[in-house]
Amino acid sequence: MQPRTILVVDDDPHIRQLLVFALAKVGLETREAADGEAALASVAERAPDLVVLDINMPRLDGLEVCRRLRAQGDLPILFLSSRDDEIDRVLGIELGADDYVVKPFSPREVVARVQAILRRTGGKTAQVGPADGLIVRGKLSLDPEAWSAAWAGGEVSLTVTEFTILKTLATTPTKVFSRDAIIDRLRGPGFAVTDRTIDSHVRNLRAKFAGVGGHDVIETRAGIGYRLGACAGVAG
Repeated sequence: MQPRTILVVDDDPHIRQLLVFALAKVGLETREAADGEAALASVAERAPDLVVLDINMPRLDGLEVCRRLRAQGDLPILFLSSRDDEIDRVLGIELGADDYVVKPFSPREVVARVQAILRRTGGKTAQVGPADGLIVRGKLSLDPEAWSAAWAGGEVSLTVTEFTILKTLATTPTKVFSRDAIIDRLRGPGFAVTDRTIDSHVRNLRAKFAGVGGHDVIETRAGIGYRLGACAGVAG
């Protein structure tokens, strides 16, 4: 199997070198970019399997790079930021990032986050639900093997995290999942992810499906969490 490729984007060469070394130690191939424009050019030339993307860069910052990448597809993105600001964190997630690490960080933590995202694209997610066959509810269909989602037969582009959340709800459609339960399904127990992060991903999911007529994909149960909706396309 060909090694997965990670594009490391940061204007600090020391941080790039640190991450490239740590990622190489676990068998991942790496490419580097020193700014946002170079990152976009690198992705256009040959798409990596994941982008580790610094937010605070001159000329073209990470948030704008993320916006442009999300306009093209659902390439997994792990944000790096020197500010532990919840506004930045939530904004990054709303733009479609799959995870977020605050500087200063442990290289092992970044590697662990990268590997967790890559596992969610590797087709080995039987703990979430059936690994084979389509999951269908109303007009919604999910293909776990292809990591693809569709509404009324038309594909809906989702990030890795968005797909995993939706698949979690869809494999047990009558169950209400708390935010903590969703976090555990995404990354395992003990990760420092806030409820706001899950809410942002759910808001993104609702917006994407509402754009194609899927107004009832996810239900909110006040004070409890989320469950899969009727998926009939009826505005509620």
